[in-house]
Amino acid sequence: MPYLSLEVGDLGTNCYLFFAAGSRHCFVIDPGAEAEKILARIAEARLLPQAVVLTHAHPDHLGAAAALVSRFGVPLWVHPADEKLMCSPAGRGLAAMFGVKAPAADRLLLDGDVLALDGLELKVIHSPGHSPGSILLYGDGLLFTGDTLFKNDVGRTDLPGGDEEELKRSLARIREFPAATVILPGHGEGSVLEIELKDNPYL
Repeated sequence: MPYLSLEVGDLGTNCYLFFAAGSRHCFVIDPGAEAEKILARIAEARLLPQAVVLTHAHPDHLGAAAALVSRFGVPLWVHPADEKLMCSPAGRGLAAMFGVKAPAADRLLLDGDVLALDGLELKVIHSPGHSPGSILLYGDGLLFTGDTLFKNDVGRTDLPGGDEEELKRSLARIREFPAATVILPGHGEGSVLEIELKDNPYL
């Protein structure tokens, strides 16, 4: 599979390195914390980041973003609704609780955008609910779900910008993916959509 994963931070955020076989280039998805741990994994795999991509802009998903952006001179990509959330008083207050300061976004990702990487593509699917600018990233049979969908669970909607009805609509979009789609969530174990459709009470 064209990805590596590692768990970082006190909340156990899944950081993913999405890469093309035969290439050193990768996207770093949700570098939530422990920059040195992520840097060590990148070096071990001999990868070269091309961008930092956030499924959403909560502090536990971007805590190491500034360090990676600085180290590799790469852009930060996020949905505009969550860029706005990052810059809001509520967003800054939440980040301060984690001791995190987010770097400025370089590209605002919209529904339907395609992120290309050496022959691989990730399609951006806007999935509000957990946060207004949450996104899914779909490609090569993989679905990076951030905190929209977990194994047997879904993301909370009681944080700033959360919306239960929006989340239900986002989950309805997930149900339309092929049953064999591999689910790679922002926390916890991965799954397969076919299993989630049977076992996850929210789907």
